[in-house]
Amino acid sequence: MGSKAKKRVVLPTRPAPPTVEQILEDVRGAPAQDPVFTALVPEEPPDPSLKAEDPEAQQEQLYQQSRAYVATNERLRQVGDELKQKFEDLHEAGCRLEQDMGQVVLLGTSATS
Repeated sequence: MGSKAKKRVVLPTRPAPPTVEQILEDVRGAPAQDPVFTALVPEEPPDPSLKAEDPEAQQEQLYQQSRAYVATNERLRQVGDELKQKFEDLHEAGCRLEQDMGQVVLLGTSATS
């Protein structure tokens, strides 16, 4: 048996990473509504009157964070269910479209015969 010589694939060189100045320029140019800036912002701002040293205040803050997490998690589940339903609707529409196209093709071939 003969062995095939493996050719090495030469990949293009990677581009240079952006400089700190380019990164800062990109961040400064991004709008305040950019998901990078808004994804981790709590929905309800913490009460500034709460002291970080106060254990009860810390517990309350953790409780509120937990509530926000649970609410966000539930919303994600709902959105996931909605997305799944929309996918199924689109899939059914695609199947109907393929059937209709098949009928048009059949009608077109029978008309030319």
